[in-house]
Amino acid sequence: MNISKFVTPEIIFGRGSLSQVGESALRLGASKAFVVSDPDVISAGWADLAIGYLRQVGLKTELFADLTTNPKDVEVEKGVEKYLDSECDAIIAVGGGSPTDVAKAVAMLATNDGGLQQFEGINNITRPLPPMVMVPTTAGAGSEVSQFTIIIDTTRKLKMSIISKSLVPDIAIVDPELLRTKDSLLAAATGVDALTHGIESYVSLAATPLTDIHAINAIRLISQNLSQAVADRNDIVANSNMAMASLSAGIAFSNAILGATHAMTHQVDGLIDQHHGETNAAILPHVMEFNLTEVPKRYALIAEAFGCKTQGLDPVAAGRLAIDAVNALLQEIGLAKGLGEIGITQEMIGALSKNALNDACLVTNPREATLHDIEEIFLKAL
Repeated sequence: MNISKFVTPEIIFGRGSLSQVGESALRLGASKAFVVSDPDVISAGWADLAIGYLRQVGLKTELFADLTTNPKDVEVEKGVEKYLDSECDAIIAVGGGSPTDVAKAVAMLATNDGGLQQFEGINNITRPLPPMVMVPTTAGAGSEVSQFTIIIDTTRKLKMSIISKSLVPDIAIVDPELLRTKDSLLAAATGVDALTHGIESYVSLAATPLTDIHAINAIRLISQNLSQAVADRNDIVANSNMAMASLSAGIAFSNAILGATHAMTHQVDGLIDQHHGETNAAILPHVMEFNLTEVPKRYALIAEAFGCKTQGLDPVAAGRLAIDAVNALLQEIGLAKGLGEIGITQEMIGALSKNALNDACLVTNPREATLHDIEEIFLKAL
Protein backbone atom coordinates (compact mmCIF):
# COMPACT_ATOMS: atom_id res chain seq x y z
CA MET A 1 0.00 0.00 0.00
CA ASN A 2 1.37 3.42 -0.97
CA ILE A 3 1.81 6.01 1.76
CA SER A 4 0.25 9.42 1.06
CA LYS A 5 -0.39 12.61 3.00
CA PHE A 6 -3.60 14.64 2.92
CA VAL A 7 -3.61 18.16 4.34
CA THR A 8 -6.28 20.82 4.65
CA PRO A 9 -6.74 23.92 6.77
CA GLU A 10 -9.58 24.40 9.21
CA ILE A 11 -12.52 25.34 6.96
CA ILE A 12 -15.41 27.67 7.83
CA PHE A 13 -18.03 27.59 5.07
CA GLY A 14 -21.36 29.36 4.61
CA ARG A 15 -23.19 32.61 3.96
CA GLY A 16 -22.06 35.26 6.41
CA SER A 17 -18.96 33.36 7.48
CA LEU A 18 -16.75 36.39 6.76
CA SER A 19 -17.90 37.54 10.21
CA GLN A 20 -15.66 34.82 11.67
CA VAL A 21 -12.42 36.37 10.42
CA GLY A 22 -11.69 38.36 13.59
CA GLU A 23 -12.33 35.49 15.98
CA SER A 24 -10.29 33.18 13.73
CA ALA A 25 -7.26 35.47 13.73
CA LEU A 26 -7.55 35.96 17.49
CA ARG A 27 -7.55 32.18 18.06
CA LEU A 28 -4.30 31.95 16.12
CA GLY A 29 -2.64 34.41 18.49
CA ALA A 30 -2.70 37.51 16.30
CA SER A 31 -2.35 41.00 17.73
CA LYS A 32 -1.84 42.91 14.45
CA ALA A 33 -3.07 41.50 11.15
CA PHE A 34 -1.51 42.17 7.75
CA VAL A 35 -4.50 42.24 5.39
CA VAL A 36 -3.69 41.48 1.74
CA SER A 37 -6.34 42.41 -0.82
CA ASP A 38 -6.65 44.10 -4.22
CA PRO A 39 -8.28 47.29 -5.55
CA ASP A 40 -11.38 45.53 -6.93
CA VAL A 41 -12.09 43.73 -3.66
CA ILE A 42 -11.59 46.98 -1.77
CA SER A 43 -14.05 48.73 -4.12
CA ALA A 44 -16.58 45.96 -3.49
CA GLY A 45 -16.32 46.64 0.25
CA TRP A 46 -15.18 43.19 1.36
CA ALA A 47 -11.74 44.24 2.60
CA ASP A 48 -13.19 47.02 4.77
CA LEU A 49 -15.80 44.62 6.14
CA ALA A 50 -13.10 42.10 7.06
CA ILE A 51 -10.99 44.81 8.69
CA GLY A 52 -14.05 45.86 10.69
CA TYR A 53 -14.48 42.33 12.02
CA LEU A 54 -10.78 42.18 12.93
CA ARG A 55 -10.98 45.47 14.84
CA GLN A 56 -14.14 44.35 16.64
CA VAL A 57 -12.09 41.76 18.51
CA GLY A 58 -9.34 44.25 19.34
CA LEU A 59 -6.84 43.52 16.55
CA LYS A 60 -4.80 46.20 14.85
CA THR A 61 -4.54 46.00 11.05
CA GLU A 62 -2.31 46.99 8.15
CA LEU A 63 -3.69 46.87 4.58
CA PHE A 64 -1.60 45.93 1.53
CA ALA A 65 -3.19 45.93 -1.94
CA ASP A 66 -0.35 46.92 -4.28
CA LEU A 67 -0.70 43.89 -6.56
CA THR A 68 -2.02 42.84 -9.97
CA THR A 69 -4.07 40.02 -11.49
CA ASN A 70 -1.03 37.77 -11.96
CA PRO A 71 1.10 38.59 -8.88
CA LYS A 72 4.74 39.37 -9.47
CA ASP A 73 7.94 38.94 -7.49
CA VAL A 74 8.39 42.73 -7.17
CA GLU A 75 4.92 43.04 -5.65
CA VAL A 76 5.72 40.33 -3.11
CA GLU A 77 8.95 42.10 -2.19
CA LYS A 78 7.00 45.32 -1.49
CA GLY A 79 4.58 43.34 0.64
CA VAL A 80 7.36 41.75 2.68
CA GLU A 81 8.92 45.16 3.36
CA LYS A 82 5.58 46.57 4.50
CA TYR A 83 4.81 43.49 6.62
CA LEU A 84 8.12 43.71 8.48
CA ASP A 85 7.95 47.50 8.90
CA SER A 86 4.41 47.31 10.30
CA GLU A 87 5.37 44.65 12.89
CA CYS A 88 2.38 42.46 12.10
CA ASP A 89 2.22 38.90 13.42
CA ALA A 90 -0.49 37.30 11.26
CA ILE A 91 -1.58 37.46 7.63
CA ILE A 92 -5.16 37.68 6.32
CA ALA A 93 -5.95 37.47 2.60
CA VAL A 94 -9.27 38.80 1.29
CA GLY A 95 -9.58 38.28 -2.44
CA GLY A 96 -9.06 35.84 -5.27
CA GLY A 97 -5.98 33.84 -6.12
CA SER A 98 -3.74 36.88 -6.46
CA PRO A 99 -4.08 38.27 -2.90
CA THR A 100 -3.96 34.75 -1.48
CA ASP A 101 -0.80 33.82 -3.37
CA VAL A 102 0.86 37.12 -2.44
CA ALA A 103 -0.12 36.63 1.22
CA LYS A 104 1.50 33.20 1.27
CA ALA A 105 4.65 34.44 -0.46
CA VAL A 106 4.93 37.36 1.98
CA ALA A 107 4.53 34.96 4.91
CA MET A 108 7.24 32.73 3.47
CA LEU A 109 9.82 35.46 2.79
CA ALA A 110 9.14 37.26 6.08
CA THR A 111 10.27 34.19 8.02
CA ASN A 112 12.71 32.44 5.65
CA ASP A 113 16.00 33.78 4.32
CA GLY A 114 16.45 34.12 0.57
CA GLY A 115 14.62 35.33 -2.51
CA LEU A 116 11.51 33.84 -4.11
CA GLN A 117 13.49 31.89 -6.71
CA GLN A 118 15.18 29.85 -3.96
CA PHE A 119 11.82 28.39 -2.95
CA GLU A 120 10.64 27.43 -6.44
CA GLY A 121 9.70 23.77 -6.72
CA ILE A 122 8.70 21.40 -3.96
CA ASN A 123 9.42 21.49 -0.21
CA ASN A 124 12.08 24.20 -0.05
CA ILE A 125 10.65 26.08 2.95
CA THR A 126 12.52 25.37 6.17
CA ARG A 127 11.06 27.73 8.81
CA PRO A 128 7.51 28.09 10.16
CA LEU A 129 5.28 30.78 8.69
CA PRO A 130 3.12 33.29 10.58
CA PRO A 131 -0.55 32.35 11.14
CA MET A 132 -2.60 32.69 7.94
CA VAL A 133 -6.35 33.11 7.39
CA MET A 134 -7.61 33.14 3.79
CA VAL A 135 -10.96 34.51 2.62
CA PRO A 136 -11.60 33.88 -1.12
CA THR A 137 -13.81 36.25 -3.11
CA THR A 138 -13.80 34.11 -6.27
CA ALA A 139 -14.75 30.49 -6.95
CA GLY A 140 -11.72 29.18 -8.77
CA ALA A 141 -8.19 29.50 -7.45
CA GLY A 142 -8.56 27.21 -4.41
CA SER A 143 -5.46 28.81 -2.95
CA GLU A 144 -7.20 29.24 0.41
CA VAL A 145 -6.78 25.49 1.03
CA SER A 146 -3.74 24.62 -1.09
CA GLN A 147 -0.02 24.12 -0.55
CA PHE A 148 0.74 26.22 -3.67
CA THR A 149 1.70 29.80 -4.31
CA ILE A 150 2.19 30.91 -7.91
CA ILE A 151 4.23 34.07 -8.52
CA ILE A 152 5.59 35.59 -11.74
CA ASP A 153 9.37 35.85 -12.07
CA THR A 154 9.56 39.16 -13.95
CA THR A 155 13.11 38.47 -15.14
CA ARG A 156 12.38 35.07 -16.70
CA LYS A 157 8.76 36.04 -17.59
CA LEU A 158 7.23 32.85 -16.22
CA LYS A 159 5.13 31.77 -13.28
CA MET A 160 7.04 30.04 -10.49
CA SER A 161 5.29 27.17 -8.74
CA ILE A 162 6.22 27.09 -5.05
CA ILE A 163 4.79 24.01 -3.35
CA SER A 164 5.07 23.18 0.33
CA LYS A 165 2.78 21.98 3.10
CA SER A 166 4.04 25.01 5.01
CA LEU A 167 1.92 27.12 2.64
CA VAL A 168 -1.36 25.48 3.66
CA PRO A 169 -3.23 28.24 5.53
CA ASP A 170 -4.36 27.73 9.10
CA ILE A 171 -7.98 28.70 8.43
CA ALA A 172 -9.98 29.12 5.23
CA ILE A 173 -13.21 31.11 5.42
CA VAL A 174 -15.43 30.51 2.39
CA ASP A 175 -18.41 32.85 2.24
CA PRO A 176 -20.50 32.47 -0.97
CA GLU A 177 -21.92 35.97 -0.46
CA LEU A 178 -18.56 37.41 -1.51
CA LEU A 179 -18.89 35.96 -5.02
CA ARG A 180 -21.81 38.12 -6.13
CA THR A 181 -19.74 41.27 -6.76
CA LYS A 182 -17.65 39.60 -9.48
CA ASP A 183 -18.69 40.09 -13.10
CA SER A 184 -19.73 37.29 -15.45
CA LEU A 185 -16.39 37.06 -17.27
CA LEU A 186 -14.48 36.62 -14.03
CA ALA A 187 -17.04 34.10 -12.79
CA ALA A 188 -16.56 32.12 -16.01
CA ALA A 189 -12.75 32.29 -15.93
CA THR A 190 -12.41 31.35 -12.28
CA GLY A 191 -14.95 28.56 -12.72
CA VAL A 192 -12.86 27.07 -15.53
CA ASP A 193 -9.81 27.29 -13.29
CA ALA A 194 -11.65 25.23 -10.67
CA LEU A 195 -12.77 22.76 -13.34
CA THR A 196 -9.19 22.37 -14.54
CA HIS A 197 -8.06 21.75 -10.96
CA GLY A 198 -10.70 19.05 -10.59
CA ILE A 199 -9.91 17.30 -13.86
CA GLU A 200 -6.13 17.47 -13.56
CA SER A 201 -6.08 16.28 -9.95
CA TYR A 202 -8.47 13.42 -10.80
CA VAL A 203 -6.11 12.02 -13.46
CA SER A 204 -2.90 12.97 -11.63
CA LEU A 205 -0.26 10.34 -10.95
CA ALA A 206 -0.48 11.42 -7.29
CA ALA A 207 -4.26 11.00 -7.01
CA THR A 208 -5.57 9.00 -4.04
CA PRO A 209 -9.05 7.90 -2.95
CA LEU A 210 -9.20 10.97 -0.69
CA THR A 211 -8.38 13.41 -3.51
CA ASP A 212 -10.69 11.57 -5.94
CA ILE A 213 -13.72 12.27 -3.75
CA HIS A 214 -13.09 15.99 -3.80
CA ALA A 215 -12.05 16.16 -7.47
CA ILE A 216 -15.11 14.39 -8.85
CA ASN A 217 -17.42 16.36 -6.55
CA ALA A 218 -15.94 19.58 -7.90
CA ILE A 219 -16.39 18.47 -11.51
CA ARG A 220 -20.01 17.47 -10.91
CA LEU A 221 -20.89 20.73 -9.16
CA ILE A 222 -19.24 22.84 -11.85
CA SER A 223 -20.99 20.98 -14.66
CA GLN A 224 -24.34 21.68 -12.96
CA ASN A 225 -23.81 25.26 -11.76
CA LEU A 226 -21.18 27.23 -13.68
CA SER A 227 -23.42 28.30 -16.56
CA GLN A 228 -26.10 29.54 -14.19
CA ALA A 229 -23.54 31.31 -11.99
CA VAL A 230 -22.22 33.13 -15.07
CA ALA A 231 -25.72 34.00 -16.32
CA ASP A 232 -27.01 35.30 -12.98
CA ARG A 233 -24.38 36.69 -10.61
CA ASN A 234 -26.96 37.02 -7.82
CA ASP A 235 -28.05 33.37 -7.85
CA ILE A 236 -27.03 32.40 -4.32
CA VAL A 237 -27.61 28.69 -4.92
CA ALA A 238 -25.32 28.63 -7.97
CA ASN A 239 -22.76 30.79 -6.16
CA SER A 240 -22.81 28.54 -3.09
CA ASN A 241 -22.36 25.44 -5.23
CA MET A 242 -19.49 27.06 -7.14
CA ALA A 243 -17.86 28.09 -3.85
CA MET A 244 -18.07 24.47 -2.70
CA ALA A 245 -16.77 23.25 -6.06
CA SER A 246 -13.77 25.57 -5.90
CA LEU A 247 -13.09 24.48 -2.32
CA SER A 248 -13.29 20.78 -3.25
CA ALA A 249 -11.08 21.25 -6.30
CA GLY A 250 -8.56 23.17 -4.20
CA ILE A 251 -8.37 20.38 -1.64
CA ALA A 252 -7.94 17.84 -4.45
CA PHE A 253 -5.16 19.58 -6.37
CA SER A 254 -3.33 20.66 -3.23
CA ASN A 255 -2.84 17.01 -2.38
CA ALA A 256 -2.72 15.36 -5.83
CA ILE A 257 -0.93 18.24 -7.64
CA LEU A 258 -1.88 19.02 -11.26
CA GLY A 259 -0.72 18.28 -14.80
CA ALA A 260 0.33 19.54 -18.22
CA THR A 261 -2.42 22.16 -18.52
CA HIS A 262 -1.11 24.11 -15.56
CA ALA A 263 2.52 23.51 -16.51
CA MET A 264 1.71 25.23 -19.80
CA THR A 265 -0.65 27.96 -18.61
CA HIS A 266 1.86 29.13 -16.01
CA GLN A 267 4.22 30.04 -18.84
CA VAL A 268 1.57 31.84 -20.90
CA ASP A 269 0.34 33.88 -17.94
CA GLY A 270 3.90 34.80 -17.02
CA LEU A 271 4.58 36.05 -20.54
CA ILE A 272 1.44 38.04 -21.41
CA ASP A 273 -0.27 38.60 -18.02
CA GLN A 274 -3.47 36.89 -19.16
CA HIS A 275 -6.19 35.76 -16.74
CA HIS A 276 -5.31 32.23 -15.69
CA GLY A 277 -8.79 30.79 -16.19
CA GLU A 278 -9.01 31.99 -19.79
CA THR A 279 -5.63 30.42 -20.54
CA ASN A 280 -6.79 27.16 -18.98
CA ALA A 281 -9.86 27.24 -21.20
CA ALA A 282 -7.69 27.45 -24.33
CA ILE A 283 -5.37 24.60 -23.35
CA LEU A 284 -7.37 22.13 -21.21
CA PRO A 285 -9.30 20.32 -23.99
CA HIS A 286 -6.08 19.69 -25.94
CA VAL A 287 -4.27 18.31 -22.89
CA MET A 288 -7.27 16.08 -22.20
CA GLU A 289 -7.01 14.78 -25.78
CA PHE A 290 -3.29 14.12 -25.24
CA ASN A 291 -3.92 12.22 -21.98
CA LEU A 292 -7.02 10.31 -23.09
CA THR A 293 -5.42 7.03 -24.15
CA GLU A 294 -3.40 6.90 -20.90
CA VAL A 295 -6.38 7.21 -18.52
CA PRO A 296 -9.55 6.51 -20.54
CA LYS A 297 -11.48 5.04 -17.60
CA ARG A 298 -10.82 8.15 -15.54
CA TYR A 299 -12.10 10.37 -18.33
CA ALA A 300 -15.14 8.14 -18.69
CA LEU A 301 -15.95 8.80 -15.03
CA ILE A 302 -15.48 12.52 -15.62
CA ALA A 303 -17.95 12.23 -18.52
CA GLU A 304 -20.44 10.60 -16.16
CA ALA A 305 -19.93 13.44 -13.66
CA PHE A 306 -20.97 15.78 -16.49
CA GLY A 307 -24.13 13.71 -16.92
CA CYS A 308 -23.03 11.94 -20.12
CA LYS A 309 -24.37 8.45 -20.92
CA THR A 310 -21.39 6.12 -21.24
CA GLN A 311 -23.10 2.73 -21.00
CA GLY A 312 -22.07 0.38 -23.81
CA LEU A 313 -19.14 2.51 -24.93
CA ASP A 314 -15.51 1.40 -24.78
CA PRO A 315 -13.39 3.45 -22.32
CA VAL A 316 -11.77 5.68 -24.96
CA ALA A 317 -15.10 6.53 -26.61
CA ALA A 318 -16.65 7.15 -23.19
CA GLY A 319 -13.69 9.28 -22.13
CA ARG A 320 -13.94 11.35 -25.29
CA LEU A 321 -17.40 12.43 -24.13
CA ALA A 322 -15.67 14.25 -21.25
CA ILE A 323 -13.68 16.33 -23.75
CA ASP A 324 -16.87 17.06 -25.69
CA ALA A 325 -18.63 18.10 -22.47
CA VAL A 326 -15.81 20.45 -21.50
CA ASN A 327 -15.82 22.04 -24.96
CA ALA A 328 -19.59 22.47 -24.81
CA LEU A 329 -19.38 24.16 -21.41
CA LEU A 330 -16.63 26.51 -22.61
CA GLN A 331 -18.80 27.44 -25.59
CA GLU A 332 -21.80 28.09 -23.36
CA ILE A 333 -19.95 30.44 -20.99
CA GLY A 334 -18.12 32.29 -23.77
CA LEU A 335 -14.58 31.01 -23.21
CA ALA A 336 -14.11 28.82 -26.29
CA LYS A 337 -11.10 30.82 -27.50
CA GLY A 338 -7.72 29.83 -28.86
CA LEU A 339 -4.41 31.10 -27.52
CA GLY A 340 -4.05 33.22 -30.64
CA GLU A 341 -7.10 35.25 -29.60
CA ILE A 342 -5.47 36.14 -26.29
CA GLY A 343 -2.10 37.19 -27.70
CA ILE A 344 0.07 34.11 -28.21
CA THR A 345 1.88 33.68 -31.54
CA GLN A 346 3.58 30.66 -33.07
CA GLU A 347 6.97 32.31 -32.54
CA MET A 348 6.44 32.21 -28.75
CA ILE A 349 5.79 28.48 -28.57
CA GLY A 350 9.40 27.28 -28.46
CA ALA A 351 10.29 29.26 -25.34
CA LEU A 352 6.94 28.56 -23.68
CA SER A 353 7.38 24.81 -24.21
CA LYS A 354 10.93 24.73 -22.82
CA ASN A 355 9.79 26.55 -19.68
CA ALA A 356 6.80 24.20 -19.29
CA LEU A 357 9.15 21.21 -19.17
CA ASN A 358 10.61 22.58 -15.94
CA ASP A 359 7.28 23.26 -14.22
CA ALA A 360 6.62 21.06 -11.18
CA CYS A 361 3.03 20.41 -12.30
CA LEU A 362 4.24 18.40 -15.29
CA VAL A 363 5.65 15.70 -13.00
CA THR A 364 2.19 14.36 -12.10
CA ASN A 365 0.65 14.49 -15.58
CA PRO A 366 -0.62 10.96 -16.34
CA ARG A 367 1.19 10.77 -19.69
CA GLU A 368 4.84 11.70 -20.05
CA ALA A 369 5.23 14.74 -22.26
CA THR A 370 8.31 15.56 -24.30
CA LEU A 371 9.28 19.00 -25.59
CA HIS A 372 7.80 18.05 -28.98
CA ASP A 373 4.55 16.94 -27.33
CA ILE A 374 4.16 20.24 -25.51
CA GLU A 375 4.92 22.21 -28.66
CA GLU A 376 2.26 20.23 -30.52
CA ILE A 377 -0.33 20.90 -27.80
CA PHE A 378 0.47 24.61 -27.89
CA LEU A 379 0.06 24.63 -31.68
CA LYS A 380 -3.32 22.92 -31.46
CA ALA A 381 -4.40 25.42 -28.78
CA LEU A 382 -3.59 28.39 -31.00
